[in-house]
Amino acid sequence: MAKRELENKARDMLAGVLVVEGVIAALFGIAALFWPGLTAAVFIKLFGVFVLVWGLVSLVHSFLGIGRSNLWWVESIFSLAALGLGIFLLRNPAVSAAVIILTVGFTLVARGVVDFLVGLFATDSEVKVNRWFYILMGLVGVAAGIAVLAHPVASGLVFVWALGFYMLLSGALNIGLAFRVRSIE
Repeated sequence: MAKRELENKARDMLAGVLVVEGVIAALFGIAALFWPGLTAAVFIKLFGVFVLVWGLVSLVHSFLGIGRSNLWWVESIFSLAALGLGIFLLRNPAVSAAVIILTVGFTLVARGVVDFLVGLFATDSEVKVNRWFYILMGLVGVAAGIAVLAHPVASGLVFVWALGFYMLLSGALNIGLAFRVRSIE
């Protein structure tokens, strides 16, 4: 009985974290779509903070999957990479925009691949009932990453819009996933 209550509390906490992450991602996406002229320094700082929080949330989620998910270690590797990228972005704001754009493009592709693989192959019950959320988030991530990588410097506006579109969709899907996770018994 106590194990069941602990699992329910962990699931509720995960749902809450997914909602917070989803709202932040959606707000970031809306800002990127409607105010693409943000200065590079502000954008890099905001994105650095987001990637750092994203890495922390993903790391906690992956550790919660130990013993329940066969792919927890894949998310752990991505999470550590995201943490490193977030710290790098915050410590080096003068890095050229092209390097940041390429890094973001590769990050979106990598995260998309991780989400897609988790959606296809994870065996834990939370993923099984929400498989299409993970697969869709993965496809959106890969598509946004490819769009960013296809136009790294020549089209900064495409970069901002692709990132904004991805963040908005990712945020909405995370919020939807939170409600699905919470309803699992």
